[in-house]
Amino acid sequence: MNDSATDGRRPTGSGEGTRAVRAGLPEPVKHEPTLPGPVFAAHFHLPGEPTGPYTYGRDENPTWTHLERAIGELEAPGQDGVETLVFASGMAAISSVLFSQLRAGDTVVLPDDGYQALPLVRAQLEAYGIEVRTAPTADDAQLDVLDGVKLLWIESPSNPGLDVCDIRRLVEAAHARGALVAVDNTLATPLGQRPLELGADFSVASGTKQLTGHGDVLLGYVTGRAGEPMTAVRRWRKIVGAIPGPMEAWLAHRSIATLQLRVDRQNSSALAVAEALRGRPEVSGLRYPGLPSDPSHKVASQQMRRYGCVVSFTLPTRARAERFLEALRLVNDATSFGGVRSTAERRGRWGGDAVPEGFIRLSVGAEDPEDLVTDVLRALEESGR
Repeated sequence: MNDSATDGRRPTGSGEGTRAVRAGLPEPVKHEPTLPGPVFAAHFHLPGEPTGPYTYGRDENPTWTHLERAIGELEAPGQDGVETLVFASGMAAISSVLFSQLRAGDTVVLPDDGYQALPLVRAQLEAYGIEVRTAPTADDAQLDVLDGVKLLWIESPSNPGLDVCDIRRLVEAAHARGALVAVDNTLATPLGQRPLELGADFSVASGTKQLTGHGDVLLGYVTGRAGEPMTAVRRWRKIVGAIPGPMEAWLAHRSIATLQLRVDRQNSSALAVAEALRGRPEVSGLRYPGLPSDPSHKVASQQMRRYGCVVSFTLPTRARAERFLEALRLVNDATSFGGVRSTAERRGRWGGDAVPEGFIRLSVGAEDPEDLVTDVLRALEESGR
């Protein structure tokens, strides 16, 4: 993958905004749209021997191709020998790496403070005879459980606690033991950090979140260096059929054009919200990696270019948290994160996360930061009455 005109692509430039706007676009053709529309096809004309890129809709689709090139140009700009595969959801992408790389008798390390669905994944892995070890993200604790491991799974920043680990350090230790490394890059996005540049074998993410940013698409992807591990991921996608629809893929590609604009606005607003919450007597456990006072800030600043759109904190009780959410006017009470409309939820309502009852995960959107700060502080006041 590089930024010159290869595979029919035009140069994307060196700036992140330029790259996001132009990533994955084909060479211009007179009278054709800049971004071709979605290709709806279960099969393609295929006389004779089945050669060429497009044969059957579960294997390849031209709309996926453009999107996969776009994501690859963001995750690994200027790198050759990198490929991206898109999936129907973030969990489909996560599952593809874990279940394509691991066999009965293998050992995998997962974070014990990661995404809520990981305990379900652990149970399935163990049912297949795979040993699962866990350790927290903070303080690089996964280093202590790497001996004999086939795959290390990193989630940094972690969701929802926002802890950060030293990815390069963990990668070097895992590789020294012969293990592969996958990094869940959902919260950071490719504009926040690039795991492959930090040495990881896979960068995996839910495109449902900030990558597409409008709360209207379920999508996942895996980016990795070409070779047997990625071939196995592709084979798993074919076997399971966990493919995105062409409309979802097209919407995702369209949305990536505004990624840098959205990320910059949301990141700066998240910092403003975090600074406004700092020192509030009813707020404890405030976390945002971009705050200089955050426990993860030093490590995050060494490997991240942007710190994400999520702020987390705890209110004294479940009831206080519920009153706070009800009092918000510009922030929707909804799950997920990364959208242009701010959302928040009491994360403990789902179960599965080791968080206090009053724990709030707040995803900062693209509203005016002054309005968001005013709304959050007003809701805090109202919830205390």
